[in-house]
Amino acid sequence: IIAYLLHYVLFNPTVNVAILANKAATARDLLGRLQLAYENLPKWLQQGVMTWNKGSLELENGSKILASSTSASAVRGGSYNIIFLDEFAYVPANVAEQFFSSVYPTISSGQTTKVMIVSTPHGMNMFYKLWTDAENKRNSYIPIEVHWSEIPGRDEKWKEETIKNTSESQFNTEFECEFLGSIDTLITPQKLRTMTYINPIQSNAGLDLYVKPQEGHTYVLTADVSRGTSNDYSAFVVVDVSEMPYRIVAKYRDNEIKPLLFPSKIYDIARAYNQAFVLVEVNDIGEQVATTLQYDLEYDNLVMASMRGRAGQILGGGFSGGRAQLGVRTTKAVKRIGCSNLKQLIEDNKLIIEDLDIISELSTYIVKGQSFEADEGCTDDLVACLFLFAWTSDQTYFKELTDMDVRQTMMREQQDALEQDMAPFGFVVTGLEDENIGEVVDEYGTKWNPVVRDYGSNW
Repeated sequence: IIAYLLHYVLFNPTVNVAILANKAATARDLLGRLQLAYENLPKWLQQGVMTWNKGSLELENGSKILASSTSASAVRGGSYNIIFLDEFAYVPANVAEQFFSSVYPTISSGQTTKVMIVSTPHGMNMFYKLWTDAENKRNSYIPIEVHWSEIPGRDEKWKEETIKNTSESQFNTEFECEFLGSIDTLITPQKLRTMTYINPIQSNAGLDLYVKPQEGHTYVLTADVSRGTSNDYSAFVVVDVSEMPYRIVAKYRDNEIKPLLFPSKIYDIARAYNQAFVLVEVNDIGEQVATTLQYDLEYDNLVMASMRGRAGQILGGGFSGGRAQLGVRTTKAVKRIGCSNLKQLIEDNKLIIEDLDIISELSTYIVKGQSFEADEGCTDDLVACLFLFAWTSDQTYFKELTDMDVRQTMMREQQDALEQDMAPFGFVVTGLEDENIGEVVDEYGTKWNPVVRDYGSNW
């Protein structure tokens, strides 16, 4: 690729090329290789040099090359004929998204603009999506894979030696080009490999819908709240719990929404999904969101939790005794049980996940000490929503709410009791007309007989 870029700027006047990498030092190293190649060219192939430094190169024919790190503003405002992205899979997810949002107008403005992306896989992130879409011809990129065996001097003996010095999982990621994510993930690499994503049927402002609300279905919404300072995301997932396997039908993620606005977003989506049961994490700022839902928006199906001593937190509707709180606190016990349940649900195919962002977070959700956390530079806000749901799914209150047969039976029994308590309609025979009233049997099998008295009598 470096040779191609050098040839391009030498024989095409007034063109601009950007070399971008996950680190500025890497980009400058690539530019240094190009400059070294230029120095070794015959004089008759060289152009006059106008600018020559570690970060840029400008030739006499007006062509320029820029080297920089991949950031949201790296090439904003410029016009480039070729953009080369190196180790793009190692660019943080939020930076990669912002970069494409800012650079795509630059790419699409020219008819001959080229984008080249080279990287070793690093989890199921934006590079994974671009590669998968290219393989399935869902975008215009052309996928080219270079296997380790194509490089001279690398054979099975070299492979065995490399695995001995590292590990098989590291070898599979670095040389076999497998999108396995981080090492020691909550979900096994074998399962992560089989998880595929689909495009949402509707997507807007951080909200992705995969299945529209269906009449008679029961939904649970779990929410994780951030401060809206562009670091962590405020997120929620909506799960259809009407039948097994459960299915994620919608998800929301935004790192700029403020806690004052987040309750309204939860309220609107929960109402749309058949008055979904809502569980909010009330650590830190989350308590404000739950309070707004309960008292300002007056949302009825807010699931509460109460402390039961050694039993920990127990879900309920606010009448379960103990000190009730408007949501659940993510304690070590809640997280441990939630992660364990989530692992079982996913690996046993009891929870269907078809969202790329969730799969991406799962691929970098790793063991840290005695717990699980996102890998360095990654986020786990959607996973937090999932392990809260997984913890909820093991609660007695949840089983009572989502057991459709029990609920319908209770409704039928209540309706029957109401009808039995209703007094029957009476009637009066005046004796002036020829009435022929006999025994009457109502729909419940009760027999009714009329009592006839003379008109005008006191009895």
